[in-house]
Amino acid sequence: MKPNILLVTADQWRGDCLSAVGHPTVQTPNVDALAAEGVLFRRHFAAASPCSPARAAIYTGLLQMNNRVCTNGSPLDRRFDNLALAARRTGYDPTLFGYTDVSLDPRGVDIHDPQSTSYEGVLPGFTVRQSLPEHEKQWLSWLRARGHADALDRAVHIPDVMTHPDATSAPPQYSKDETQTAFMAGEFLRWQSEQDAPWFAHVSFLRPHPPFGVPEPYNTMFAPSEGPAYARAPSRIEEAQIHPLVAFGMANQKKSSFIYGAEGPVSDWSEADIDIIRAVYYGMIAEVDAQLGRIFDTLRERGDWNNTIVVFTSDHGEMMGDHWAFGKGGFHDGSYHVPLVIRDPSATARGVQVDAFTSAVDLMPTLCARLGVTPANHVDGRSLLPFLDAETPANWRDAAFWEFDFRDIEHGQQESHFGLPSNACNLAVVRDEAFKYVHFAGLPPLLFDLAGDPTELRNLAEEPAYLRTRLDYAERLLSLRARHLDQTLAYTTLTEQGPLTAPRGV
Repeated sequence: MKPNILLVTADQWRGDCLSAVGHPTVQTPNVDALAAEGVLFRRHFAAASPCSPARAAIYTGLLQMNNRVCTNGSPLDRRFDNLALAARRTGYDPTLFGYTDVSLDPRGVDIHDPQSTSYEGVLPGFTVRQSLPEHEKQWLSWLRARGHADALDRAVHIPDVMTHPDATSAPPQYSKDETQTAFMAGEFLRWQSEQDAPWFAHVSFLRPHPPFGVPEPYNTMFAPSEGPAYARAPSRIEEAQIHPLVAFGMANQKKSSFIYGAEGPVSDWSEADIDIIRAVYYGMIAEVDAQLGRIFDTLRERGDWNNTIVVFTSDHGEMMGDHWAFGKGGFHDGSYHVPLVIRDPSATARGVQVDAFTSAVDLMPTLCARLGVTPANHVDGRSLLPFLDAETPANWRDAAFWEFDFRDIEHGQQESHFGLPSNACNLAVVRDEAFKYVHFAGLPPLLFDLAGDPTELRNLAEEPAYLRTRLDYAERLLSLRARHLDQTLAYTTLTEQGPLTAPRGV
């Protein structure tokens, strides 16, 4: 029987924030239960950040070097295949709840079309049942229908008790049953109850993305004193000295990016403020986990659970105080290590945790392989299906790789600050168990000994004793990029019998 597909993304969820992997504070019983029925990938990494680049990798199976979605607002070239189009070719009507943050190719959109003015377009191939862009107007109107007459704009996130919003555990102006997550879960379940044929749904939750705030009981579920030690230098000054990009990021982060209506720079937040925000972030994760449980329980009650493939992941991570930073970007693991759980009723692995390095670009080829459809162009990822039967594919990767492009096409702030052209404002990371090497196109490189310096505070790139190691990792990075140049037609040759396509190796 053709399976149902449920692809869930929770925006900005760190990969270590699961009780199933031993987090000392966060409790995620519903994701843990999902993992007990399937496979949890412990070393899963986003391929890029922020949202649009991260999601482009998930949807296309292509690394940033090939899909070229560099920032929020970078168009996705319409020639690329994606998982929604591929699913449509197998008879599904892929349906979206939330957002995909895709900037549509302007070459196919009239200049006066509103789609050409926003990075919050919809990935081609999806039917939209319920959208939820950044302005959240659909959710706000739902709140008003529930009696929140003042839910006119995003100020609803500001607690009633506060005149000047800032770091706080005070609850916002809506209840645990009225969050964006609850709204989207309800819309999905209502749609799912209407289906009389196998379905494909992408539920794209906003949370735990900022603004950081969550209703009772989640706002005080975790104490600010709880949580692991932060990975950071003893002071902001010492942290900023590690690299020019770190210093730039620390100097330019605004509170308003993380607390709705807050004013001033993030550097004004004390250590106690950071602790409060982290506890709220943990509560936001618990709130999403509870709504996932609501979805899973309802699918069981309706008899669909045993024919539904569930993929749970995030687009990118969240620094959450590590290295004195919030948000995502740069080169640290906190921004790129994300959860991935796949539960396929037809697979044999149950409760398996995989330590191999996996990537966001693996999801597109995995779903294509499961649905028996071939991507219409080259992809950089590989199918994870063997892991679902407790097998490790031959010649699997031994390192994680990701990219971050920090250009600013609209304002040129980064270009002006660093004195670089836009195409030099980027970095690439190769990271295995021993070392992390960060190559910048226009700034000095970084090398960290992850065994001796897991918090990444000592840059070894210029130390004579590590020059051989730096060269080794630079060569690995160069080889990786050479192997992943677009292969769409590279495996094809014209012969006397016509075109021959013969991929050699993986």
